[in-house]
Parts: sequence; C-alpha cells; structure tokens
Amino acid sequence: MSGSALFTEPLFFIMNGELDGLKGSDMNGDLKEVLTAVQEGAMTIEDAVLEIKKAPFEDLGYAKPDTHRSIRQGAAEVIYGAGKTTEQILGIITLMQEKGQDRILITRLSAEAAEEIRKTCPMEYHPEARLGILGETQERSGLGKIVVATGGTSDIPVAEEAAVTAEFYGNEVVRLYDVGVAGLHRLLSHMDDIMGASVVIAIAGMEGALASVIGGLADCPVIAVPTSVGYGASFEGLSALLSMLNSCAAGVSVVNIDNGFGAGFLANRINHMEAK
Repeated sequence: MSGSALFTEPLFFIMNGELDGLKGSDMNGDLKEVLTAVQEGAMTIEDAVLEIKKAPFEDLGYAKPDTHRSIRQGAAEVIYGAGKTTEQILGIITLMQEKGQDRILITRLSAEAAEEIRKTCPMEYHPEARLGILGETQERSGLGKIVVATGGTSDIPVAEEAAVTAEFYGNEVVRLYDVGVAGLHRLLSHMDDIMGASVVIAIAGMEGALASVIGGLADCPVIAVPTSVGYGASFEGLSALLSMLNSCAAGVSVVNIDNGFGAGFLANRINHMEAK
C-alpha cells in the first residue's frame, strides 16, 4: 500500500459520511478521533493530515517499526540488517507486509542471513552491495540520470549499495567505476555522462579527491561518499572524509564513511524533485 493510500482511505469515508467504515481497519482510536473531528468541522483537513503524519509505530519488543514513515517522508522505513538476527529481520518483514508494505529494502545484509530469509520469503539479494529486496523494483520515475562514480575498483561495494538503492526507488543509474584521479583521463573520457547527469555520487577512499574533481566539472549536485579504502594514514576513511568536507568545489555535499545507502537515497530525493 502506498503512503497516499494510507490516509486517502479514511478521507474517503469522511467525505462520504461513513466513518463507521473504518471499523476493522488498522486505524487506532486516536486516529478515529482525528477523523471524527474533521467530519464534525472541529479540525481542518490540513491539521488532520499533520496528525496522521505523527501516527503510531508498532512495538515488537526488539524493534519498533515506523509504519507511517511513508506518509511523513514519502518512502517507507528501510531495514538495517547488520547486528540483527535473522529471526528479528523476518519479524520486521512480516509486520511490514501485514501493514501493506509490499516493497522492502534491507541494507547491510550478510549472505548467510540472506540465505536464511530466502527460505521463508522470496528476496532478491545483491551480494556486492549487501542489499536485499522484497517486491518489485519501482518503475523509473526520476527526472534524469544518477551517475555513480568510483575512484577505484575497491570502492565498488559501497558504490553498488548506492546504485542499487537508487534503482530500487525508480532511478536510472549510470555506473562509472575506477575513474579516480591517479588516471584522470579515465574520468574525462566520460564527460558526456558527467555533464548529462541530474546527480553524481562520487565515491572514493585514499585522499578522496574524486569528489572535488567531479564537483568542478558537473553542473548538478554532487554527493561525496568517503570510503574506508586506503593505507594507514587514511585512518579508515577519515582522511577522505575530511578532504571531501574541505572541497573547494561548490555544490558538493558529503555523507558518512561507506554510507552508500545514504548517498543513493539522497540522490533519489534530488532526482525526484520537481520545480516548485
């Protein structure tokens, strides 16, 4: 069920004077009070929508899935797989599906956990990205292309997390791998892709210079992702992070070390923004 469907159903009953039609649904008493207030004219529709956006979560004891996140943010909650047992992940999946979420993204999912989950429910697993996908990938709806570029081959796992995340949300992704500054001509051979992108995700470890170079070439937002790739003085990505934060190229933003998901999600948001 889409985020809009979650609150268009109660509004349908309000407009038709059939508030009793909510009986048997997942709407709780507080929400029915809000809808009754709208029906009686004691609350505006705008205030009701605000209250619905603040609506509840489900308590599983070990987790509290946010079942109304799609209403507030336009995208449902994503499961972070690292540190969770297979049983916990399956419990969260079951609840999400019961609440009508037919497309689920699981990040940082180990191959072992993925194998166990697939015994219970169909799931597409991307081992390099460590992402699990339940349900169909959304049809392409982005305004343009998202380019995912890496400094080296060792950065590809983080890049795949970003790329598959962006594809999951309905974006066309162009991958440019191993185009780092040690051989700048490799990047320059893809200028059409860089200049034609609506968003570029620049992923690099070592000194993290790729983001600044792309930021100086592209006319679109650049999302920089430092990776933990590098020798001792790279401090597991801290050196690249600081370099990217200190970029002199305008239009470069930075996410956390190895956070391919965060970059892919942000790129998706940018690629779906329409001019106001």
